[in-house]
Amino acid sequence: WARQRRMVMAGFDPAHVRDYFPAMLKVAGRLAARWERAADAGAAIELQPELMRFTVDTIAGLAFGAEVNTLESDEDRIQRHLDKLFPALFARVLSPLPTWRWFKRERDRALEASIIEIKAAVEGFIAAARERMAAEPALRERPANLLQAMIAAADRPDSGIGDEEVAGNVLTMLLAGEDTTANTLAWMIHLLWRHPDAMARARDEVRTVMGSGLVEQWTVEQLAGLDFLEACTHETMRLKPVAPMLGLQASRDTTLAGVEVPAGTIVITLLRRDSVSETHFTDAARFDPQRWLGRDASSAKRIAMPFGAGPRICPGRYLALLEMKLAMATLLARFDIAAVTPDEAPERMSFTMGPDGLAMRLDRRR
Repeated sequence: WARQRRMVMAGFDPAHVRDYFPAMLKVAGRLAARWERAADAGAAIELQPELMRFTVDTIAGLAFGAEVNTLESDEDRIQRHLDKLFPALFARVLSPLPTWRWFKRERDRALEASIIEIKAAVEGFIAAARERMAAEPALRERPANLLQAMIAAADRPDSGIGDEEVAGNVLTMLLAGEDTTANTLAWMIHLLWRHPDAMARARDEVRTVMGSGLVEQWTVEQLAGLDFLEACTHETMRLKPVAPMLGLQASRDTTLAGVEVPAGTIVITLLRRDSVSETHFTDAARFDPQRWLGRDASSAKRIAMPFGAGPRICPGRYLALLEMKLAMATLLARFDIAAVTPDEAPERMSFTMGPDGLAMRLDRRR
C-alpha cells in the first residue's frame, strides 16, 4: 500500500478521468442502445447484471485501455467469471472449515476455472500494454491509463513492484469497480421508483441540463450541473451502502471504550449504524436527497463515508460518482421507467451488499 498508493491515486485523479470521458460516453451510448432494444421489446431488464456490464466496460477502458464490450457481446467472458469471485470469497471468509483445501466440490472447481480465465484476461491486458509502450516509449513518462502507469513504475530499478503486483492491481480494479458502482445504481433506481417526487425532480433536472442531444455529445460540465442527481447518489449510499461491514485486524494491543482488543484480533465494524441513526440524521430512515443540498450537507458527509476517509480513502471515488451520474442521466434523459419490481428488494450480502432480484421495464421517452 505504501509503495503503490500514490501511483494508483494519480491514475484515478479527476484530470485523468476527464481525459477518458469521451470513451465513457461511448460506453453510455451502448447502454442507451441496449435499453432502447429492451424498451421496444417490452422486456424486463435485470438491473444488477445489466449495470455490471456498464461498470466493467468503463473501468476496463479507463484503467487498462482495453476495449471490453460486454454491453454488445453475448459472451461476457470477463464479467461472467468475475461474478463468481466475491460470492466465493464471502462464503470462504464465513466458513468454519476450509473444506476446499481437502476436497473440491463442483462450485470449487467452477471457481478455479473462472480464476484461470480471469488470469488469462489480465495477462492479456498487461501484454497489450507492454506492446504499446514498446512501440511508444513516451508512454513511460506520460502513461495513458493506470495499467501503463503501474508497468512504468514496476520497471524502474528497485521499485519493489513486480508483474504479480501489477496483475493484482488490475484484478483489484476490475473487482472494486464492478459490484460497488453497479449495486449503488440498482439501489438508486429502486429508491427513486419508490419516491415519485424525487424521481420527477431528478428526471426534470437531467432533461433540462443535458438537453435532447445524443449521449455521445454530453460534457463533463453538464454532468457537474446535476446537483440533485448527485444528492440522490449520496442519499442512496447512506441508506444502502454496498460495504456496510468492514473487517479490520488490530495491529497492536488496544483498549476502545473499555474493551481490550489484543493485537491480531479481527474486528468487524458496522459502517451503516451512524448513517441511519436519528442522532445524526432527522427522519433517518427516509430517502431524502434534499439533506445533501442544504447547510447540513457537510456534516452529513462526515457521518456517511461510503468511500472511507483519510489516507486510505477510495482512489476510485471520483470515477464512481461520475459513472453513476452518467448512467442515471442516460436512463432519465432517454427513457421513462414503467416499473421496478419487486417493491421491497431484499438486501443480499455477498462480500458487497446488493439488491436481490430487481428488474426494470422501460418506455422510450415521451
